[in-house]
Amino acid sequence: MQKLPRDKANDYTRDMATQRRDLVTEETRAELNHVGSYSFDPAVLPGNIENFSGVAQVPMGFAGPMLVNGEHAEGEFYVPMATTEGTLLASYSRGMRLTREAGGITTTVIDDAMQRAPVFSFTDARAALKFGRWVEENFEAIKAKAEETTTAGKLRNIEQYAAAKMRWLRFNFTCGDAAGQNMVSKATRHACMWMLDQGIPDLEHFSLAANFDTDKKHSFVNTLHTRGKRAVAEITLPAELVRDVMNTTPEALFNQRQFSNMGALMAGSVCNGAHFANGITAMFIACGQDVANVAESSAGIVYSEVTDKGDYYFAATIPSLVVATYGGGTGLPTQRECLEVLGCYGKGGVHKFAEIVAATVLCGELSLASAIVADEWVSSHDDLGRNRP
Repeated sequence: MQKLPRDKANDYTRDMATQRRDLVTEETRAELNHVGSYSFDPAVLPGNIENFSGVAQVPMGFAGPMLVNGEHAEGEFYVPMATTEGTLLASYSRGMRLTREAGGITTTVIDDAMQRAPVFSFTDARAALKFGRWVEENFEAIKAKAEETTTAGKLRNIEQYAAAKMRWLRFNFTCGDAAGQNMVSKATRHACMWMLDQGIPDLEHFSLAANFDTDKKHSFVNTLHTRGKRAVAEITLPAELVRDVMNTTPEALFNQRQFSNMGALMAGSVCNGAHFANGITAMFIACGQDVANVAESSAGIVYSEVTDKGDYYFAATIPSLVVATYGGGTGLPTQRECLEVLGCYGKGGVHKFAEIVAATVLCGELSLASAIVADEWVSSHDDLGRNRP
């Protein structure tokens, strides 16, 4: 096969995209008419993609309105969701109707941290322990070095984890409105290079990353200590409203929740919810997030109670919600429009966006659970989710 054409001087033009599509069509005989139909100038894409050739168009709709009573997100929102799964927006909209009529969803961002976790390996465990104490004693100097590379990133603390003669340092940063993975990589490396220059006794090996930060994958350390934003959405639903809108009862939903908890436990799942990933992925695509971060962002914790009055308290916690409203894909034309619909684009919007995502997840969890309990799950997919030739 031929090499894809590239212009070293200016590779982000319609002409270069056309040349690459033409070559692929010549080699594969596949027509790329829809791939080549897009409305924005390719000049906006440096830093977002290489070998730009066109677009993968995903259908997008709005769910809602959804009423949120958050610290940062306050009011009603139309939620942009991009998906190819029929019934998804209808289901989320039903959950939004239920929660809106109940007075809205309370949302809170309770923690915020992005990590890089380098590993230092020594001649023995005693040397690793001595190094760990040195890190504690010199934290302020390490923090100052790390923050030389960024205006937005702030080193909050350094966790330490030991095994054999190795010691992982989990650098925790706040990153403003950026997701921050690249920001913290650069800052952590800069700090570590300074640490190495000080002369670390008995050090055998150093690596900037050794899988403990669990980038683009979930882990139990993220559940306990947070990666990205730790967001909680919660609501108490009147029993009568549950019956009228969802065709079920708080007691039936609570019983189903116990079965779901047991199923998740037996399966070894990192999430006891039904489908956190559905709402998060649809919003991530629409709003210019790094979609691979769904791997950690979709792991979560669901908790419910039937109150003394017979109403239904329900909460969804997302411990590793990796989101941004500045940088990355958030500034691309359609993605920016979707963030602007939510009033979240740019600086100062990330906690608001995190609360809206968490509230959306809660609506989806309530709707799907109700559909299963009321035996409406299969019929709704038959009505809305069939697209077959």
